[in-house]
Amino acid sequence: MHPVDRDGSSSGTPMASLARPRADEPTRLAVIADPHLSTREAGTSKLFERTERHVRTALADAAERDPDAVVCVGDITKDGERWNFDRFDELLAEHGPSAPFYAVPGNHDVPKQGYDHDNLPVSAFAERYAPGDGFPFHTQVGGVDLLGINSAGDESFLTDSHEGLVREDTVAWLRETLPETDAPVVLSHFNFPGMFEQIRRHRELAEPDMFVPPELRNPEPFVDALADNDAPLLLTGHLHMPSTTTAKGVREVMVPTTCSFPQSYLLVDVGPEGTEIRLLPCADLEETVVGHRERTGDSVTARGLTSMAAARLAQFPLVEE
Repeated sequence: MHPVDRDGSSSGTPMASLARPRADEPTRLAVIADPHLSTREAGTSKLFERTERHVRTALADAAERDPDAVVCVGDITKDGERWNFDRFDELLAEHGPSAPFYAVPGNHDVPKQGYDHDNLPVSAFAERYAPGDGFPFHTQVGGVDLLGINSAGDESFLTDSHEGLVREDTVAWLRETLPETDAPVVLSHFNFPGMFEQIRRHRELAEPDMFVPPELRNPEPFVDALADNDAPLLLTGHLHMPSTTTAKGVREVMVPTTCSFPQSYLLVDVGPEGTEIRLLPCADLEETVVGHRERTGDSVTARGLTSMAAARLAQFPLVEE
């Protein structure tokens, strides 16, 4: 199946073709992850000095593809700085689609011990980017039920760690809410354990000194809540690469970063026959080469994650159901 845009033109690289979720009303999501937007810093393999341009490009490109909503699965900012959130909102207003925007926080959006700046409170993050009263949230977008959770922390938990956690009250909320949905898509910054098993496998094969990034603590109750209620799709970020895994029959699709290789975002089209997911770049060839060079030269871990991203791109589509 060749993915087509709403005007009938082909665009994007097929990443996954899923049997579910399905929706009678065709619904399109433009999904970005890990922009790490920075207006006052430069350098590192996150290419801070280029993050504004990459965000602008992704939003402007998405605006041409008529999404029903734009979604970010976390790490909007470098480290939760108010001025970086403000700049993101300006870029969204100036270049983004005329569609609702929703986001869940990443570990670099929430307060952490040791920061020397005034972090945007998570309550303020929710006021900007979550419908209703905060996290978790449930909103209808076309024929899709979006369920957004905070797996990254706030002022009351995970301030001393960049690990993730889906708290008991959120697990209970998922168990209560999922049965009320027809085509649920769950949004979380942190990933299923299978994503980290992929990293450990790559470490065994190619990078024995590679560090495993911060993981989700106690993932089993979260996985069970999704599996017991037949949730078909979880969208995540955090690890900066396109990949997919399953946990007890629940499909996770990880969204690549806009900031460093492979600078891109995803279009998720949900319709009566299933879900088509495509990858679209937000950097030209030169910027992509620079992103690859800087990322592979940064550290053993960054090199390993970049190698994994390149391997996944070479295996597209990752899923054809």
